[in-house]
Amino acid sequence: MDLRALGMGLVFALMWSSAFASARIIVADAPPMGSLALRFLLSGLIGVAIARALGESWRLTPAQWRATLIFGLCQNALYLGLNFIAMQTVEASLAAIIASTMPLLVALVGWLFFREFVRPLGILGLAGGFAGVTLIMGARLGGGADLVGVGLCVLGVMALTFATRAVRGASAGGNVMMVVGLQMFVGAAILAGPALAFESSDVRWSWQLVAAFVYTTLVPGLAATWVWFWLVGRIGPVRAATFHFLNPFFGVTIAALLLGERMGIFDAIGVAVIMAGILAVQLARQPARG
Repeated sequence: MDLRALGMGLVFALMWSSAFASARIIVADAPPMGSLALRFLLSGLIGVAIARALGESWRLTPAQWRATLIFGLCQNALYLGLNFIAMQTVEASLAAIIASTMPLLVALVGWLFFREFVRPLGILGLAGGFAGVTLIMGARLGGGADLVGVGLCVLGVMALTFATRAVRGASAGGNVMMVVGLQMFVGAAILAGPALAFESSDVRWSWQLVAAFVYTTLVPGLAATWVWFWLVGRIGPVRAATFHFLNPFFGVTIAALLLGERMGIFDAIGVAVIMAGILAVQLARQPARG
């Protein structure tokens, strides 16, 4: 892995992890699905405009159209939609920890249902990672964490796991920013109906809400997605997914710094164990050299 890919991977992990704190700020003062649909609409318009300015085409490959639809549904509408709803009652740090199990779930699904070979290091990483999650969940649920919100976060990460397993070739054939922009439109279209039907239009305006919305639209929404596709195209999905091992640490740290969320001793131990488990799973999936 070259230094540029390493740097971009670190930037991706930081941007991806910061989304939970900014989302928590948004849903405290605005309806979650409506806010998210508007964010996707704006991100899509900006993404497509940038893509056209870069000379990218609307003509995508079949694999890219499939990626656009699956990611728009599973990543945007389901994963992010469920997380935004959940973070009305669930702390950003807990939502980030649950979402960070995605690489573990991807490996587990491959092992159990697709008979993919997993090395002993990977099996040890799976066991350790889920043990860390169990430790944190036990402490948080014992401290009064909302069960419904936690359940929505779990459903969301399952949807993201499906999207990750189902999509191949999104970055092949160029037009990466166009794919990023169009899949935002899919998420906006799916969430607009439920938002209009079930949510009120009440918004408590503040500079914190505006700043969080703009940041979420541009950074986790557009930039992080583009960097992810760029990483997958440059170093492959397995190596790119290695950077997810940083997400539990970044997510909990950012939530503590921005929102003042307290991190207990069980959280700290669990995050360390999850990080080690994710790293072990991804290292075990690396192709052997030689």
